[in-house]
Amino acid sequence: MVDTIESLLGAVRRGHLSIPEAARALKEGHLPGGKGARLDFRRAERTGLPEIILAEGKDPDDLEDIISALARAGLGAVISRVKGRNMQRLRKMAAGGLRLRFNPRTDVVVLEGTRRENLLRGRTAAVLSAGTADLRVAEEVATILHTMGVSVFRAYDVGVAGMHRLLTAMKDPGARRAQVFIVCAGREGALPTVVAGMIDRPVIAVPTSVGYGRGARGEGALTAMLQSCAPLAVVNVDGGVPAALVAAQFLRHLPPAGPAPRGRTAR
Repeated sequence: MVDTIESLLGAVRRGHLSIPEAARALKEGHLPGGKGARLDFRRAERTGLPEIILAEGKDPDDLEDIISALARAGLGAVISRVKGRNMQRLRKMAAGGLRLRFNPRTDVVVLEGTRRENLLRGRTAAVLSAGTADLRVAEEVATILHTMGVSVFRAYDVGVAGMHRLLTAMKDPGARRAQVFIVCAGREGALPTVVAGMIDRPVIAVPTSVGYGRGARGEGALTAMLQSCAPLAVVNVDGGVPAALVAAQFLRHLPPAGPAPRGRTAR
């Protein structure tokens, strides 16, 4: 279990928080994060899920205030939908010494806390995408799960236009060990249904805004997944964050998957 009180006390000891600031945070249940932001620093302790900061729509100064407040308290977070000026600001903060981890394949940035919890160490997941155009969303899922200690097997560009690619990927030891599958697809959104019809593990379908014409913005894929004849759960269009968090809640109630097959490991 994440011990946020220990993190706050450690921040006081290091001189990053004053005693009154820590006392106020514990009393009120949140950290002030700049202009009106109230940071739910006990979310991980309460739900087992990391704090997610949505960068989209935030001014770079406000985003910096939020992240700086968490960093001073020694707390980690996932920052999603980081683009443009916000990405430039975070890179500048990282150059100044802030412990930020970037994934060049997606717009998720991880703020590393003073303690790495690895709440789901030993659990396994598979993240699949129908095409390489779905990669940004798939990597959003993989990055968040990896931050929580999950061993993630990735298989990208395995859509139904070439079923042999999917069949090959599903034979991989990483796929066979996976306890939950998160499947990202745009266009007609068929891949999650096919995967759910092949396995006895939970499948979370993520429609992506890939395609054109009537099915643009992911609406065609979303509708198809909601009408699936195979059992699966569906999140919103481009919903990599909720898909990862739902998968984490599945995994929390499962035992560790056991050692990986010799010679192959999930990535």
